[in-house]
Amino acid sequence: MILKKIIDAKKYKKEIIKAKLITTEGSVPRDTGTFMLITTKYLFGSIGGGQLEYSIIQKAKKLLNEKEIINNQVINIPLGPSIGQCCGGYAQVKITKYDNGMQSLKNEKFMINKLDNLYIFGAGHVGQELSSKSLDLDFNVHLIDSRNDYLKMQNEKEIIPIFTKFPWMLIKNLPKKSYYIVLTHSHDYDFKIINEILNLNTFQFVGLIGSKTKRKRFNNRFVKLGYNQYLINKIECPIGLKNITSKKPGEIAISIIARLLEYRSNLSSIQIDDKKHLKIINEQ
Repeated sequence: MILKKIIDAKKYKKEIIKAKLITTEGSVPRDTGTFMLITTKYLFGSIGGGQLEYSIIQKAKKLLNEKEIINNQVINIPLGPSIGQCCGGYAQVKITKYDNGMQSLKNEKFMINKLDNLYIFGAGHVGQELSSKSLDLDFNVHLIDSRNDYLKMQNEKEIIPIFTKFPWMLIKNLPKKSYYIVLTHSHDYDFKIINEILNLNTFQFVGLIGSKTKRKRFNNRFVKLGYNQYLINKIECPIGLKNITSKKPGEIAISIIARLLEYRSNLSSIQIDDKKHLKIINEQ
């Protein structure tokens, strides 16, 4: 089997199976609503791997080969010894046959398009590594630089290159709640970009590459410009996990990505807690 991304299924013209988790309880590899697409040759996406996914793939292949007209089935799977797993959870999976990939994605477009926007300012060594490694992590990845020859070094088709001589002038036109990582070749450019991000104050996350000294200097300049210290403190610099101190571009990129995922995971937890709290208030 050849593994592909969910979005690639748009181009698939033959019969295809959607396997979707419609109920999950206890310890399960993926959440309710997660789906994958299966053909005789390709797998698009994943519902968590392991024995659960393997058994579903086998059932999907069987459904593809059925001569009878069977469009969908609901399968109940306890994640225990019966399928060779010890998670202890429970999953209900709906498998549905579609005529082609586009049809299978019709009612899932909102999930595909609901990606966080990540803007990486600087296409140098770290920017190249960071943009490449951010793919498949539910980010729309944009790589921005004032040096077109550096942008051309990035060959990944899914990364959106943006060439501009004045990168800070883009900020006002970018979507709200975006993630920003600033690591250009120029401290002056870094400052101007961060200044625009703070001025609009519509960002979700902003990280700046640099030392504690750089952070202190930028902090003092922003204070003089009249920014609130609470807002300034939202700039994460140095960026990345604190316990990773490597200076290698690839490892710096992984450290930054780890921090982005950590932040997003914490944000999701807060949002879930807020919804539960609101529900309790409404029920009182």
